[in-house]
Amino acid sequence: MTTADLGNVDVLVIGAGNAAANAALQARELGASVAMLETAPKEARGGNSAFTGGAFRFTFRTVEDLIALAPDIRDLDLANIDFGTYTTEQYYDDMHRLTQYRCDPELTEVLITDSYAAAQWLKQQGIRFQPALGRQAFKVDGKFKFWGGLACHLLGGGAELVKGLHAAIDEVGIPVLYDTTAFGLIHAGGRVEGVRARRGGEDVELRAKAVVLACGGFESNPEMRARYLGPNWDLAKVRGTRFNNGWGHRMAIEIGAATDGHWSGAHAVQWDMNAPPYGDLTIGDRFQKHNYPFGIIVNARGERFVDEGADFHSYTYAKYGHEVLKQPGLFAWQVFDQKVVHLLREEYRIARITKEIADTFEDLAPKLAGVDAAGFLETVRQFNAAPRPQVSFNPNIHDGLRTYDLAINKSNWANRLDAPPYHAYGVTTGITFTFGGLSISTRAEVQDTTGAPIRGLYAAGEIVGGLYYHNYGSGTGLVAGVVFGRIAGRGAAEFAAAGA
Repeated sequence: MTTADLGNVDVLVIGAGNAAANAALQARELGASVAMLETAPKEARGGNSAFTGGAFRFTFRTVEDLIALAPDIRDLDLANIDFGTYTTEQYYDDMHRLTQYRCDPELTEVLITDSYAAAQWLKQQGIRFQPALGRQAFKVDGKFKFWGGLACHLLGGGAELVKGLHAAIDEVGIPVLYDTTAFGLIHAGGRVEGVRARRGGEDVELRAKAVVLACGGFESNPEMRARYLGPNWDLAKVRGTRFNNGWGHRMAIEIGAATDGHWSGAHAVQWDMNAPPYGDLTIGDRFQKHNYPFGIIVNARGERFVDEGADFHSYTYAKYGHEVLKQPGLFAWQVFDQKVVHLLREEYRIARITKEIADTFEDLAPKLAGVDAAGFLETVRQFNAAPRPQVSFNPNIHDGLRTYDLAINKSNWANRLDAPPYHAYGVTTGITFTFGGLSISTRAEVQDTTGAPIRGLYAAGEIVGGLYYHNYGSGTGLVAGVVFGRIAGRGAAEFAAAGA
């Protein structure tokens, strides 16, 4: 396909990931002619959506709500599975607590109230859901109990999400132009009329009655990371796509778009220290290491530097990557004993992993590359000697098994490390996406610096600012992409039809 094949469409969507695909599908459902531009080649399409593990945070009250999305749940031993609930009130509490009450109240309301409908919409597009057993629920005394607000994941994760959405795009005949980077907006007569793009070394203009920016954050751009996030962020590994370079932010700001959100903040996790600089689609998200609440994390001095058990990993993983970047050498080691190894997720068992095993800590210490052995041994000694209450370890709840009298106490799941052999995993920081973005209305209209909508310009996905500050609850991003992608697609189609 060439740029000439696109012609003048009603809605031009920039990007080809979750938010972009849902914007395109919604606009097409409303009768608009739609085309999509994707910087990446076809085999690398989908932005960060292709790398996600598939957590999807939506409200539900009963198991019947879940069965409506994943009918196979009915075949499980439901008498021994406690799915709990995740009400709008619980969702609000999580968003407010995690963002230190900074999340935009109007956008947050739309996100939460439309979250279950977003899951239903994905199901209609052929995307399948599955219960998150073993990821968000562990078997204790013969029963599973869900925690962290996440009952379901997308079956097959990001790879199947992108595959399914693009199958739906193909079915309704939406053309996607790959290897094409939009770098400027055509803005005339008080409205956006298309984009300037680069393809095969040539600059072209593509006209449209409305444009949806759904092309991700700026996490793939080392210069922008250093400029906005701060020192050493240019050295962080990128958890996902190499193609999110901030073009959407820049071209919108150039025509007067307002910014919103936490521009010095980002979603960043603990990531294998020897992972490649950018995400590898053959590995997906499996370089991540999220089971640290069940062990300890030490830095180059051999010292602990966070409360590993402060909360479930779903509520701390996106900020603890930041803490690793603050450590000497920008790395750390996670350490576990045999009492919890069976709880570690599949990503701890991949072939490409930085891992050491030993029967004693004296043997393990010199194997931890870059770590002061004496400091590590003293840290383990102090951790094991710290007083604890007489409560049982339970990974499904805040069990209160905590330490006392340490410089940094562990608040939950503080088993002593005394069951060899011991496993250690080397990690660094892997950035997922940036929090700073464009200011939008609840209709997904990009707003200018006066607060007025820029006519014909909409945005959705990680390019949107205002939802995340300081921290992030797992599974929220995919939901926001669907919710605001659909709203953006609907608004763009209606704007195009009105000929405004």
